[in-house]
Amino acid sequence: MIRTAITDMFGIEAPIVMGGMTGVGYAPLVAAVANAGGLGFITAHHSRTADDLADEIGRCRAITDRPFGVNLTLLPSFDPIPYDEYCRAIVDCGVRIVETAGRSPADYLPFLKANGVKVIHKCTSVRHAVTAEKLGVDVVSIDGFECAGHPGEDDVGLIVLLPATVDAVRVPVIASGGMADGRSLAAALALGAEGVNMGTRFMATKESGIHENIKRHIVSSTERDTMLINRTLHNTSRVARNAVSQKVVEIQRNRDLGIDAVRDLVSGARARAEVIAGGNVDGGAWAVGQSQGLIQDIPDCNSLVDTIVSQASKIMTSAADRIIRTAA
Repeated sequence: MIRTAITDMFGIEAPIVMGGMTGVGYAPLVAAVANAGGLGFITAHHSRTADDLADEIGRCRAITDRPFGVNLTLLPSFDPIPYDEYCRAIVDCGVRIVETAGRSPADYLPFLKANGVKVIHKCTSVRHAVTAEKLGVDVVSIDGFECAGHPGEDDVGLIVLLPATVDAVRVPVIASGGMADGRSLAAALALGAEGVNMGTRFMATKESGIHENIKRHIVSSTERDTMLINRTLHNTSRVARNAVSQKVVEIQRNRDLGIDAVRDLVSGARARAEVIAGGNVDGGAWAVGQSQGLIQDIPDCNSLVDTIVSQASKIMTSAADRIIRTAA
């Protein structure tokens, strides 16, 4: 067991988090992560209504009695997202951990905090982490450039971004982006983090609901098999290198083109239907991180968490012994 500030804060056994993921963060996987001793998050915007979210929370509760949370990704949407109603459902269902991402959580923090909810806010820069702490979040999850999805626009890797963030804030920090194994956890702890957030690694697990073709594709891919799209729109996303993402990059070489030029290609609904559910690797633009280069298998969540904790513990013990022997 590795005990840190976040294991104590959230009542979990391992300092390993599975943050919210579009098309992936459903009850079966979240519960599997919780039962393995980690902390998983249901993705709220999968639910069309607050009642649907309450149902998903109930499904998760039916298969785990351990802590889990709900992710609120605060991004622009063509369809209105009922964030206020989601927050009420979270509180009414007794969930006491929320992960926010995207824009500032300032509009929702007062209600969540007043109802005893601990809030993790995901950031992509030191300056945003400092602002989040001032707003009153309990934990900062800092996303390095290696991450899947939205890495921000600063292009700073986690090995620099993580300690810089730890130096700048007093709240616990979770390392996100490029995390996939015990070496990742040991390195993150050495750099000052209190735990790690893994997305891509949990996609390639037995309990993950994504199509088996996509899991196998992640295992067979390398760290070079991702692409950055929407750079010209200042809304960068890291996605799998495939026919669709290569087409988007080619279209966006013309900086005068807006989102309408690629809207159908980058549609989240398309990726969920064609890729996540349908198993067509080239079916859409789907998020995956550079950490796929470290993924060699498709284990169950319990085995994965146990292996990561065991590997990290051995690495840290071995490193300490080596330093002591060298000093002597």
